[in-house]
Amino acid sequence: MMASVRCLSQRIRLGTLHTQTTNRTARTTSSQVRRVASATLPHPFHGVQTSSASPAPSPAVGEPLHPPPPPPPPHRFPAGPGDRGSRDIRSTPPPSSSSRKDRIREARPFSDFLTDTFDRQHDYLRISVTERCNLRCLYCMPEEGVPLSPQRELLTTPEIVLLSSVFVSQGVTKIRLTGGEPTVRRDIVPLMQQIGELRAHGLRELCLTTNGLSLHRKLDAMVEAGLTGVNLSLDTLDQWQYQLMTRRAGFSAVQKTIDRIFELNRAGAGIKFKINCVVMRGVNDREILPFVEMTREKDVEVRFIEYMPFDGNKWSKGKMFSYQEMLDLIRSRYPDLQREAGHKNDTSKTYQVPGFVGKLGFVTSMTHNFCGTCNRLRITSDGNLKVCLFGNAEVSVRDILRKVNGGEPIDEEVFELLRQAAVDSTKQASPPGHPPPLLAPSSEELLNVIGMAVKRKKEKHAGLGELEHMKNRPMILIDPLATFRRHHHIGFLAPPSTTLAKQVPAPLSGFLIPGSDSISARAQLRLFSSTARQPSRDGQDEGDKSPKLTHVSSSGAAHMVSISDKTPTKRVATAKCTVYFSDPTALKLIKENQIKKGDVLGVARIAGIMAAKRTPDLIPLCHPIALTHAEVELAAVDANIEDGTSGKNKGGAIEITATVSCDGKTGVEMEALTAASAAALTVYDMCKAVDKAMVIEGLRVVLKDGGKSGRWEMP
Repeated sequence: MMASVRCLSQRIRLGTLHTQTTNRTARTTSSQVRRVASATLPHPFHGVQTSSASPAPSPAVGEPLHPPPPPPPPHRFPAGPGDRGSRDIRSTPPPSSSSRKDRIREARPFSDFLTDTFDRQHDYLRISVTERCNLRCLYCMPEEGVPLSPQRELLTTPEIVLLSSVFVSQGVTKIRLTGGEPTVRRDIVPLMQQIGELRAHGLRELCLTTNGLSLHRKLDAMVEAGLTGVNLSLDTLDQWQYQLMTRRAGFSAVQKTIDRIFELNRAGAGIKFKINCVVMRGVNDREILPFVEMTREKDVEVRFIEYMPFDGNKWSKGKMFSYQEMLDLIRSRYPDLQREAGHKNDTSKTYQVPGFVGKLGFVTSMTHNFCGTCNRLRITSDGNLKVCLFGNAEVSVRDILRKVNGGEPIDEEVFELLRQAAVDSTKQASPPGHPPPLLAPSSEELLNVIGMAVKRKKEKHAGLGELEHMKNRPMILIDPLATFRRHHHIGFLAPPSTTLAKQVPAPLSGFLIPGSDSISARAQLRLFSSTARQPSRDGQDEGDKSPKLTHVSSSGAAHMVSISDKTPTKRVATAKCTVYFSDPTALKLIKENQIKKGDVLGVARIAGIMAAKRTPDLIPLCHPIALTHAEVELAAVDANIEDGTSGKNKGGAIEITATVSCDGKTGVEMEALTAASAAALTVYDMCKAVDKAMVIEGLRVVLKDGGKSGRWEMP
């Protein structure tokens, strides 16, 4: 152990931050200056040792001359669930302030590493702390979940703290923890406590994005750790619709979290509380007005988010309910809705109904992007830096960080060795009552890689019409390359155990350059079909033959197509159809679960899945296939929908979507069609006593993927 400490001592130093800027261009603005770390320190880690008074963050021009007021006394919050009594929620006291003149004299330009070529300064970092989630939201991930990365590929708690430290040292003032669902991480509270200590070094906001399912049990401890903001994802205020959209029960637990946040805020916690609602046409667009009404007496900002495309979320333009449509709907009930002034880096457009306590926000990524003022960077749970949510270029900071530990994950024991070695190297420690030194990587390679990634950030992401056709990871996973590694066995991709640092020469170790002959560029090739075109037995390319019926022999007799020579690939197919009602009675009873035969949507979903598995028994020439996944979704659609047969439909409809997949030699289009058909027939059977004039129509395949023909989608 002592030998390890001595070895690490030679590679680590603790001292005052230097301010040379030989490796970066000074960039000073009148509105924002920061204290930054030097890029020239030769050691893998450095510490910021505080002296008799910790330096306060540099002031913005126009700040009042007097020092900030002393911290308020701790609030005594009412006991939460499981608490025996009230608790003191204390915030870490701010460092001692010096005169404004001294702070201006010591001020440094905002880090050039975090400034892109469009002069956007990135002081907001989002960190995904887990891939796991306890819900299965329709727009986010498939019902069975997603393949998870091996544990050693994920960032450890010390690594997250170290990366947070280096970004704070470069000027980041806001950190948001995301997932997956961050509250399912077992050590989320200790992690937040360690990140919260960075407030002494310039961090101002520590926020959380959550589904709220288990937050009420941890919220008090998180506030003590320094939590300043909560964004809670909630797409409906109806408990039954919640279960349909999340595929899980738990609405009452979310309500407990919301109530506890309001309770803590009444006691003075000051949590910035926002509710994020992804609006999907025909699914939850009728929830917009109830959410607006929620802001009448509740101090909360409800943010309506345009439905965005991510891998596996079945996005379509028809499902997207646009910002303008939301505004028109709200103004039909609240005509005096007013636009509020916002911060230049806000992702949402803020409105308020006069007299209401809360506010409304609109996140318009699809119709009105806000790229020009973007100040956000993202770190994925497996350690990739992502400069744009919709971009597919990433850079590994995990591999560079782990070089100090021989490429192995940095655990608590190694982190303590690093910290102790840094202190022992100069025999310095934090004086009593002062914050601990900032232990942050200062590797030139790490800073250069971060800086080059930021410099390559585009002016704006693709717009509507392009974005939905771009390859991007599922929303739950912020790592498309890892997704390729898990789902596609391709010879030229490195195995998961191979680090990118060994494949890309310095100083671009781990940097995936879009458009170059790199791993990233190769991984972005069209990988929908992995079967090469094979010549037929008569020597002619099968692709050149004229179309013919595959299930008819040369003599005209029906026969089953041979698939013995085909290569197994991943196959996916999606089919749709719609059940239209002649009057609103049936749809109303379905929503209220009052149909005498029982839960229509639940039974129809099971019927569709069972039918998909029995397709070969129903369609004579279909091959028996071992399905890997079958999913049937049923969405209630309100009245006045075009039914294509009798003008305006007056009774509403049930829209059915069936998705089936397998790893095999033939497609699953028939299985998807059979699943959608059976689900529709089940709806008809269970509702025919109420509505005998129902119409089933529109049965079609809308997506087919896999095999030598690749991907096809219905326009």
